[in-house]
Amino acid sequence: MAQVIVIFKIYPKDGEFDKAMQSVKDTNPKGMQSEDIGFGIKLIKAMFTFDDAQNSSSKIEEQLKKLDGVGEVEVGEETLM
Repeated sequence: MAQVIVIFKIYPKDGEFDKAMQSVKDTNPKGMQSEDIGFGIKLIKAMFTFDDAQNSSSKIEEQLKKLDGVGEVEVGEETLM
């Protein structure tokens, strides 16, 4: 069983960056940071690790999309540990 590291790019809904940041933080990612992408728009990068036999990045992505303040989610990077 391999350990997977995935970094998600999370785009908050308009004007809800702080709410999205707190919602993502409550999911206990292994690491997270904000990134300015231009014109006052910020995204959140959150890193998660999991066992590939027990979970998948698409399941985590769906859970993140349901969080308060979150608009869009995409996989930025995915690799084996």
